[in-house]
Amino acid sequence: MIYSRSAEYAIRAFVHLTQVPEGKYAMVKNIAREEGIPAHFLAKILQQLARKGLLRSSKGPTGGFHLRQKPEEISLMRIVEALDGLADFEKCASGLAECNDEQPCGMHDSWTALRKRIMEYLESTSIADIYAALEQKRQALAKPRRVRRAVLKK
Repeated sequence: MIYSRSAEYAIRAFVHLTQVPEGKYAMVKNIAREEGIPAHFLAKILQQLARKGLLRSSKGPTGGFHLRQKPEEISLMRIVEALDGLADFEKCASGLAECNDEQPCGMHDSWTALRKRIMEYLESTSIADIYAALEQKRQALAKPRRVRRAVLKK
């Protein structure tokens, strides 16, 4: 996986939050139940993201969490960076302390290219993109399949 379980859960929660109407808040227990995420773990993650300015939070019986920006404006990179940081992407893939263009390890060139593609994906993919892709898959799975009948030749 290219990011932590915390980031995965956050992305799933953010996709869920795209469906929350303006002025309303989703409760952690409901998000957790619908997304299959441990509620206590999700609560800590979402509180951290609220402190970092990615979510709005509200206390009380109608409280919960809401996206601070439009889903189109929230890249996966922002979520991953807020929770995991980006230091792991800068490390040598072989674990060497000194690895750079002047002193490359055996994996340096391939890891540099892969890291660039990962970073581009995280930066260019928004929560809205993930939501749209999931909706397309749900619709495709919901369509009844036509059964082909075999034609027998005599």
